[in-house]
Amino acid sequence: MGRKNAGIKTVCENRKARHDYFIHETYEAGIALQGTEVKSLRAGRANLKDSYASIQDGELFVENLHISPYDQGNIFNHDPLRRRKLLMHKAEIVKLFAKTREKGFTIVPLKIYFKHGRAKMEIALASGKHNYDKRQDLHEKAAKREIERALKDRQRY
Repeated sequence: MGRKNAGIKTVCENRKARHDYFIHETYEAGIALQGTEVKSLRAGRANLKDSYASIQDGELFVENLHISPYDQGNIFNHDPLRRRKLLMHKAEIVKLFAKTREKGFTIVPLKIYFKHGRAKMEIALASGKHNYDKRQDLHEKAAKREIERALKDRQRY
């Protein structure tokens, strides 16, 4: 048995997405990239902030994903904010399209990683949180931290 994360190198993660959205389902999608984009990703120079995915003409695209230009690139360097195609099975795209037609659902990128040498993106079907939901999550997180601290102090003595 191999390790669960064997061969996986995380490039960047959108931690704010889990704070701003309820995550209902997650999917793995490949990313169609140019050569200099892959080199920038391997260097860890990407930002998922404010990015989102959309479905147009039966294809899935990610918008506002910032991949910095490659330092040693020349005239063949890429546009940092260009639209990138996500690679998924047609049935999964149709399922996502049907779900996003429902009120309040959107597709949010969660993280970019390399899996066995190929760039992948974890996307999620999500719905937005209200401010009171965010506050409740913070209270629960603080309470959990207090319990952990109390148990740790108790084990010390």
